Amino acid sequence: MFDDQTADFSVKPTLTGDKVVLRPFADGDLDGIRAALRDPEVIRLTGSSAGEEDDAEQEKILRRWYGTRNAQPDRLDLAVVDRATDACVGEVVFNEWSAGNRSCNFRVLLAAAGRDRGLGTEAIRLFVGYGFERLGLHRVELEVFAFNPRARRVYEKVGFVAEGVLREVLRDGDGWVDATVMSILSHEWERHRGRP
Repeated sequence: MFDDQTADFSVKPTLTGDKVVLRPFADGDLDGIRAALRDPEVIRLTGSSAGEEDDAEQEKILRRWYGTRNAQPDRLDLAVVDRATDACVGEVVFNEWSAGNRSCNFRVLLAAAGRDRGLGTEAIRLFVGYGFERLGLHRVELEVFAFNPRARRVYEKVGFVAEGVLREVLRDGDGWVDATVMSILSHEWERHRGRP
């Protein structure tokens, strides 16, 4: 059905669920994103590092980055908004687009205010569903670190399947951490719509 279709990441949709709204970024979203990016748990679980820039420089980088997300034609970044509070609690992203293979990478980031209430599960279902049903994707993949079993459970609940392990891919203190590569394919999504 989508053999000749190329995903159009320049279109930034608004996707509405029971708990979350996924939409293009607005200036008011920076507080939620800032909170997520400063959260020590988020920093560790995403394999990020705290920026070495001073606060003014970090703010400048943050504003520049999120101020340009809606104009990116080769990736799709959407704010995750908690419908109960109307606050941005994170983001969902399709990036690393391979047009010939109709595949891309997926990532999600949630601040503490967006965790443990099912917002992430719903956001992932909405976003991945949009990828398969509207963008014509064939494959969506991600990596999850071994010390993040909560995220892995959510990905599995939505239908992602473990494919393999990247051994000792991240330095964590004095040790090394593996990452699991997971993916979901269009025919799998068609069968279960994110509820395997």
